[in-house]
Amino acid sequence: MKIVVMSIGTRGDIEPFLTLGEILSKKGHRIVYGFPEQYCHLVPESDKKYAFTSRFLNLIEGEDGKMVMDGAMGINKLKAILRLYKEGMTVNNILVQEQFNLVQSEEPDLIIHNGKCNYPLLWHVSTGKKIVLISPIPYFIHYVKGFGHTGFGFYYGEFINKLTYRIANFGLVKTIFDAQKVLSSTGTTVPKSIIREKVFSEKLIYMISPSLFTKPSNWGSNTHVLGYHEREKKTNWLPDEKIMEFTQAHPKILFLTFGSMINSNPNKTTQTILRVLTQLKVPAIINVAAGGLVERKEFKENSLFHFTTQIPYDWVLAKCYGIIHHGGSGTTHSGIKYGCVSMILPHIFDQFGWNNLIAKTGLGPKGIAINKITEENLTPLIYDLWENKSYKLKAKEMADRILQENFEAELYEMLVSN
Repeated sequence: MKIVVMSIGTRGDIEPFLTLGEILSKKGHRIVYGFPEQYCHLVPESDKKYAFTSRFLNLIEGEDGKMVMDGAMGINKLKAILRLYKEGMTVNNILVQEQFNLVQSEEPDLIIHNGKCNYPLLWHVSTGKKIVLISPIPYFIHYVKGFGHTGFGFYYGEFINKLTYRIANFGLVKTIFDAQKVLSSTGTTVPKSIIREKVFSEKLIYMISPSLFTKPSNWGSNTHVLGYHEREKKTNWLPDEKIMEFTQAHPKILFLTFGSMINSNPNKTTQTILRVLTQLKVPAIINVAAGGLVERKEFKENSLFHFTTQIPYDWVLAKCYGIIHHGGSGTTHSGIKYGCVSMILPHIFDQFGWNNLIAKTGLGPKGIAINKITEENLTPLIYDLWENKSYKLKAKEMADRILQENFEAELYEMLVSN
């Protein structure tokens, strides 16, 4: 079977689809990938790939993107939002055309995609061929009691929570419908009523641990929660003498990382967090790879800290007591898998949902949005994370449950079956 695997977004949006491609490739299927240009180097050399425009990630990582993710609400942030919206419409049109070109060229039997890919559903309606929507995040499309939609990041009671899903789903249907304007040469227009029906009825797989997020009883039979999966990552990385000495000197360590997330003032952000860690005498390994955190001079010689630009999470988390991070799906699952206590400083969208879920399940304190942190409000939270033994007990319990999960066979069958 020829299968197109496509995803648009940051690194956290790409990794689950690399994993799916690996699982399917091992079963003998031909895999064609469609990813943003910046992540095409991650595709196995033996597989075919199509590079989507780099402009989507450039928007997020540009100055306006930093302002929207991290800046306080005000006239400058509103202007940034408007500029991003205008440019985003142009970029989305380019992406729709690129998805169309890929599919028309390859003529696949199946498309596996994420929610940012707008063409697959239209292709499904016009051809009758199968699509599978994959979500590595909760609170998407289907209402979850007690939580708002992942795109909003606020939770003000059941009425507002339900409203967030309605607004988000209205926007999703409209975006898919409007994508047809870019593809006017394809002929017939799919009405919004059919798009909406398909959005709610087509197969949707949540790649989330059911130990962490249980499928709500009100969801339909087309939705499935089939565990967190990672690809087999090969690396030549070896720990150097300095980090080995650091881990030996500090038997209890935090890992601090923001993954691929950036913010408008990484110097101030880093300074705030490290001052709190210094005050509490908490040793930490700080990952500065993507630029959301930086190696500040005044902390470089501090024996409490070790800065790194590259480190495998499976190596470092196995040696850490806990993790403070941005709240991406992959990082959240990895921390839990290794029994780490967790605190999230969310930047955007689904990260607020993971923040709430970590707190609800007792794996750590509820963190503060990255643009709201101060030494005053962060100190009691990090102290609680570091000293509250109940978090560690819960983390070990959850790690044991996740390590016993094995949904690969079920996931594969759900992907390829009708």
